[in-house]
Amino acid sequence: MRFTLHEFIFSVKTFMAAMLALAIAFSLNLERPFWAMLSVYITSQPLSGAVRSKAAYRLLGTLVGLAATLVFVPYFINSPELMVTVLAAWIGLCLYLSLLDRTPRSYVYMLAGYTVGIIGFPSVNNPVDLFATAVARVEEISLGVLCASLVHSLIFPQPVMPAIQGKITFILKEVEVWVKDALSGVPASRSEHKRRRVAADLTELHVLATHLPYDTAITRHVNQEMQALEDRLVVVLPVVDMVEDRLVILQNGEPPLPAELVTLVGDVRQWVTGGSLISPAGAAESLMLRCQALEPLINVRTSWHEALQLSLCARLSELIEVMQDVRELARCVIYPEKDASLRVEALTSAVSKRALHLDQGMALLSGLAAIITVMACGFLWIYAVWPDGYVAAMMAGMFASLFANMDDPTPALHGMFRYIMLAMPIVAIYLFAIFPMIDGFPMLVLVLAPIMLLIGLFMAKSSTYLLGIALSIGVISGMAITPNFNEDFAGFANTNLAMLVGIVVTIMVIRLFRVVGAESGVKRLLRFGWQDLVAISTQRVPMSRSVWGSRMLDRVGLLLPRLVIAEHPATLATDEPLRDLRLGLSVLDLRAVRKKLDGVAGEAIDHLLLGIADYFRALSRGKTGAPLRSLIQDIDIAMKEIMTLDLQTDRRAGLLALVGLRRMLFPSAPGYSIASECI
Repeated sequence: MRFTLHEFIFSVKTFMAAMLALAIAFSLNLERPFWAMLSVYITSQPLSGAVRSKAAYRLLGTLVGLAATLVFVPYFINSPELMVTVLAAWIGLCLYLSLLDRTPRSYVYMLAGYTVGIIGFPSVNNPVDLFATAVARVEEISLGVLCASLVHSLIFPQPVMPAIQGKITFILKEVEVWVKDALSGVPASRSEHKRRRVAADLTELHVLATHLPYDTAITRHVNQEMQALEDRLVVVLPVVDMVEDRLVILQNGEPPLPAELVTLVGDVRQWVTGGSLISPAGAAESLMLRCQALEPLINVRTSWHEALQLSLCARLSELIEVMQDVRELARCVIYPEKDASLRVEALTSAVSKRALHLDQGMALLSGLAAIITVMACGFLWIYAVWPDGYVAAMMAGMFASLFANMDDPTPALHGMFRYIMLAMPIVAIYLFAIFPMIDGFPMLVLVLAPIMLLIGLFMAKSSTYLLGIALSIGVISGMAITPNFNEDFAGFANTNLAMLVGIVVTIMVIRLFRVVGAESGVKRLLRFGWQDLVAISTQRVPMSRSVWGSRMLDRVGLLLPRLVIAEHPATLATDEPLRDLRLGLSVLDLRAVRKKLDGVAGEAIDHLLLGIADYFRALSRGKTGAPLRSLIQDIDIAMKEIMTLDLQTDRRAGLLALVGLRRMLFPSAPGYSIASECI
């Protein structure tokens, strides 16, 4: 295994921060300095902005956990069973809340939960000094967090901004290649992986961007421009999909595309692939005007071919606009010293919070599993009269929380078990062979350096991060470095056995209560999309286009890793989420048109929307099959009524939405016909 220079630097900085925390803890005569050392390794991240955000949230979560401990433990200290139950319930509640906040801020809730276990359970053996012990734990943890943040910020800092700029550049290149393929008539099936990859990259970009407020190298306006860029990138995928669909069907149908439209498509393709971040807005405006000039006027005699041409021109114009916006916003983020245009200022003033997928059911199951795990270990500790058994309950709360965002945490927990087992002989060598032979802090630093620098290298690589963090927990907790060294083999064995018992019980309970396979995870994500489609079709839940698009793209990004590990990926690797994304946008557009209408046209749209809601309600309940044939009749009836409206703008907006619905629900159906019997 090879390590890069950056990974070596990260490891050295982490070790320096840990030794600084250890030295300060010794000088302050803190009871358990190893907690400060462990906090450094848990907090450290390759990006300094991520370290600062994690440090801030860890400090806040630790303080909340301290307050909860001082509230709960004194009241229940004389009833151990009740105390275990209350602390387990708190850990489960905090875990539930953390899973409903898919940002780094979720760390506050998670830490508030298992910090109660770290402080509360050991206090049972010494309840008299509860306040002093609780404050000491918070001091030790806070010291480690602050040292990690200080060292990673001052010594060869790795800011978040370059990583974000690199990710933006990569996404733009991916999008340009995809748009080029879409406008060149490449079959959609060949570009499906590009669409999914872009969706996943957008989710990764969002996670990186959440650390921007803690990056000292940027200013506030860049944060706003970054949020606006995310908003516009969310629009790219569905718009390109719609352009691609309309272009393919028009190129393969009769009559052929007008020569002016063929030329326009070629010019747009050249503009997209040949443009740069500093391309003038005038070129985009000229192309958009050409799109508008080629849009057919809508009346009662409009044919299906003309409706498709209208849709192509409108979506092509929308694609040009969003690509120009993306380029201008990306330029402001990548080159923050450049002046922002009026368009960028307008976009940043209208930024919205990125909407992400939330699964309350799985969050509830994870919280319940954590409660049962902690209670099982706690009752084992109490009824077995096991002096060090509290470590099992403490570790159960921590491990049940750390991996709760996975569909199946058991493989990671099995890895933790193996790696902590691997750490035990290393710890034994240090405790009983090396430590008795040394004296003084400099010698301690010298003997710790080899193993801790190796652990830091493992943590620096994403592929070995689990190994690194498991070894750090096992080695540092096992050594339990305190001001007064004590060779206690029984204590060493009991503590490590309790740690392993905590992991084993966590694996057993989680496997029993909340393991979800990759295929089930995919189906669950699809079902959430269908339920949201029912909600927006019936207007039960008001939702904007940006919120809907953001949430669905996030689901597409969440599908990718699940499809990779699914046992039967061929049956799951469909474009349903992206189809549902486009369909939802068309439903929202139709809803907007409906607000302006009354009479027969309004009733036709209402009937259609109820039919769409019924179809997706059936899908969400497990009923599969093609859309009801009556839906296509409802769409065609609504198209007929829309074409009779007085205002051209209303006819255009309504027809664009209905063309989208017809193409997505009935892609193989013959085109709408004026003479059709259904109208």
